Amino acid sequence: MSNLLLATAVGIGGTVFMDLWSVLLNRVFAIAPPNWGLVGRWVFHLKHGVVFHSDIQIAQETAGETRIGWAFHYGVGIIYGVVFIALIGADWLRDPSFLPVWVFSVATIAAGWFLLHPGLGLGIALSKTPNPHFGRAMGLLGHTVFGLGMWCTALLL
Repeated sequence: MSNLLLATAVGIGGTVFMDLWSVLLNRVFAIAPPNWGLVGRWVFHLKHGVVFHSDIQIAQETAGETRIGWAFHYGVGIIYGVVFIALIGADWLRDPSFLPVWVFSVATIAAGWFLLHPGLGLGIALSKTPNPHFGRAMGLLGHTVFGLGMWCTALLL
């Protein structure tokens, strides 16, 4: 199997773990899962040159925004898998260790904090939300789970 295909699988595996984590949090603690429809709406508006919204919920809706959001979510996971392997080297795929993938996965939260969240109108690192510290902690935990999923997938492959 090619390294690109393995890196893609690692990114998908991390994303699946993150989604299962979200389901668990929702069922056990009633924590709302991410709204991928709003992310899809944001992605749709990017093609019109609008990156930052005051409130994505009041932005014009688009057909298929939930599908767009889910595709974006998995696309980003794949990109992260490929970028990680490009940075760390393909040898990691033959002998995966958790620490490097954990550091990388936690670092990827910067894209959410400094691009996606402000783009959705939530402020830098959720600063405009009612409980930004909780959201940040949950994001760091979610990205840790993403890294765990990448590592477990690599171990399985």
